[in-house]
Amino acid sequence: MVNIPRFFKPDDATADGNPSTRTIPLLPLRDIVVFPYMTSPLFVGRSKSINAISEAMHSQEKYILLSTQSDPGKESPKENEINKIGTVAKVGQILRLPDGTVKTVVEGQFRARILEFKPNDSFFEVSVEIIDETDMNDSEKEAFFRNINALLNEYAQLNKNFSQDTIKSIGVISDPVTMLYTVAGHFSFKTPENQRLLEIVSIQERLTHLIELIKQEIIIIQTDKVIKDRIKDQMEKSQKTYYLNEQMRAIKKEMGSDESEADELKEIENRIEENKMSAEADGKARQELKKLKMMTPMSAEATVVRNYIDWLTSLPWNKKTKVAKDIEKAQRILDEDHYGLEKPKERILEYLAVQSLVKKLRGPILCLVGPPGVGKTSLVKSVARATGRKFVRLSLGGVRDEAEIRGHRRTYIGAMPGKIIQSLRKVSVNNPVFCLDEVDKMSMDFRGDPSAALLEVLDPEQNNSFNDHYLDVEYDLSDIMFITTANTLPDIPLPLQDRMEIIRLPGYTEVEKYHIANKFLVPKQIKENGLKTSKISFSKNAIYTIIRDYTREAGVRSLERKVASICRKIAKDLLKNKKDIKNIPVNISSTSVQKYLGPGKIRTDLIEKKDQIGIVTGLAWTQFGGELLSVETVTMPGKGNFTVSGKLGDVMKESASAAISYVRSRAKQFNIDQHFHEKLDIHIHVPDGATPKDGPSAGIAMCTAIISSLTRLPIDRGLAMTGEITLRGRVLPIGGLKEKMLAAHRGGIKKVLIPKGNIQDISDIPASIAKQITIIPVEHMDEVVKHAIIELDGKLIFNHNHKFDTGQLDDSDIVAANI
Repeated sequence: MVNIPRFFKPDDATADGNPSTRTIPLLPLRDIVVFPYMTSPLFVGRSKSINAISEAMHSQEKYILLSTQSDPGKESPKENEINKIGTVAKVGQILRLPDGTVKTVVEGQFRARILEFKPNDSFFEVSVEIIDETDMNDSEKEAFFRNINALLNEYAQLNKNFSQDTIKSIGVISDPVTMLYTVAGHFSFKTPENQRLLEIVSIQERLTHLIELIKQEIIIIQTDKVIKDRIKDQMEKSQKTYYLNEQMRAIKKEMGSDESEADELKEIENRIEENKMSAEADGKARQELKKLKMMTPMSAEATVVRNYIDWLTSLPWNKKTKVAKDIEKAQRILDEDHYGLEKPKERILEYLAVQSLVKKLRGPILCLVGPPGVGKTSLVKSVARATGRKFVRLSLGGVRDEAEIRGHRRTYIGAMPGKIIQSLRKVSVNNPVFCLDEVDKMSMDFRGDPSAALLEVLDPEQNNSFNDHYLDVEYDLSDIMFITTANTLPDIPLPLQDRMEIIRLPGYTEVEKYHIANKFLVPKQIKENGLKTSKISFSKNAIYTIIRDYTREAGVRSLERKVASICRKIAKDLLKNKKDIKNIPVNISSTSVQKYLGPGKIRTDLIEKKDQIGIVTGLAWTQFGGELLSVETVTMPGKGNFTVSGKLGDVMKESASAAISYVRSRAKQFNIDQHFHEKLDIHIHVPDGATPKDGPSAGIAMCTAIISSLTRLPIDRGLAMTGEITLRGRVLPIGGLKEKMLAAHRGGIKKVLIPKGNIQDISDIPASIAKQITIIPVEHMDEVVKHAIIELDGKLIFNHNHKFDTGQLDDSDIVAANI
């Protein structure tokens, strides 16, 4: 018999007269059974369980009932989901952890049965009775002890982790109940089996069940050893590296589940049947599947073949989305997503219109060229939305390996298809809008030229049979709508340019930037920063102030960042002052912009305050748009030295030399001392010396500055000019006229001289700007001088015998030029 604890003795009998009953807290357990005479740490996290532990800890005896719940996944078990027989344990200590859980150590005392649950909302409280242990005679006890010790010795020989010291400590136990639970605690039996050991009433039956469980463990270890020995016998010494894989296979064979490999091959065969590939790809896949069936499943080559078949069967050979052909809807979507950009939109609509009339468009690939931030990639996204196609983007910036486009050959370890095929697998259709971004930023090295690989991709006559090195079968790319983007055209190889139609996005005017900010950027940033569009407003002057004083770009990225910065500062101020961030109205003026962003960061190019000698306003193109370029020239007594400064490139230096030679050849006509090159030093300087400058379009500006400095006649401050000069004074066409005119308008210029060859480009200039600037086409330097240099009283720029030239000079007019 087990010793009855003090609180169950007759002097503590309950009201019903039963000395073996008592009301104590209950702790439901999930996946563990605590036996009598067993000390176990527990982590308690449920509030009811924590309350039960606390209640037991505050009682005099510190007793609590530990009973396993039938469903370990239940967070809040009901009374009928808790086993009726458990173990009364004594709570040793509790430790509250930072995460709110409680760690406690309990010591099992004896078995008990739940009689009833008491009403209690804080924790489970139950009335329990002790379960008496049955007696057994000495001969039975000795027989059971011998059986158990023999099994433990046999188990220890099979399992090296079960030590002889453990067997010795068990062998000195004389009480069968103590031995039962001590032995059970050293095995990892399943929870239901442990619960059964607790519930069986007869000690003889419990010991018999324990013996059966130990025998099952021995059989499992012996079976595992047989499997390992069988594998070891089958393997050769050279195949030891495959031991673990073969072990898994042998286990499956022992369990009768060696059908998984056959199922996998059947699945691959079904995928080949279902995915309607091209005839070439279908034949290739079946050929590789035949090879795969003859290989060892875990071999390295089988993995390569399996991956190859997986790539073939996962590509969208014939999966397509339905293409929308509503031009009016496409126009509406383009207008919704982008303000301005009329010419690019018109060309895209033409492209879509032709595509809707023919089954396959074999026209040129579109290439959007423009500075950063003008909306090239987002315009391609709008095309995808307008046509109902899926959109996929591939950035080519920094790509220098041909294999990135064509893929690696399968002979290489880790080979994969190229980015084109990978993107198609990702998008899962064969007719998306495919954006090849930053096509001008590819490079090349010893691994090949990726731009050359793109020639096949972007050629409508060839891309219907694109051959990826990894797939090694032809793939049809002709249904894909390729659109490329670039920042600068010269960086794109000429053969690649030849396969594309260039659409230029030159940048936005200030008016266009204002409308973009007002309609798109401001509402977007107000929403993204948690503000309310109906309460935050930016005045027109505020937006123009941000555009002019805080950004210098062709696009609108910096503009959006500045608007976002203001919105963040507004949100911070409102929260700092503890105001309702969504209901307080805030009006942003030009003064508020300075408050939030500080002083203006961008120096605005303005014209000179008065007419100057030797200072000309030129026009330059940069990747951020047009800019005013001041060209200064001074002469001083010397020996004819000629200096240029301002970090000028080779082309500008050559333009300066051409200008000097032209002036020397026309010195007589300009009333200049024909020997000035022997008596005077000339210095040409372009301010902002830290910024590199190059290009031929400053030629007439430098020539005009030299003539002004030598004749001591001022230059019209309200005039700017752009054009390349030849030795005979002809003015050649230039590029970037629209951007330069925008810069002239921004700087307050009223008159601009442009090459006559650029007359056709005037139509690109916004009408609102063209009306405010007088544009004068010129074809010879004589005309430039006539319009630019102011003749003072009694001093003329040309002598009386001069005839205005248009480019054809007589020999008598030419003085030897020193270049």
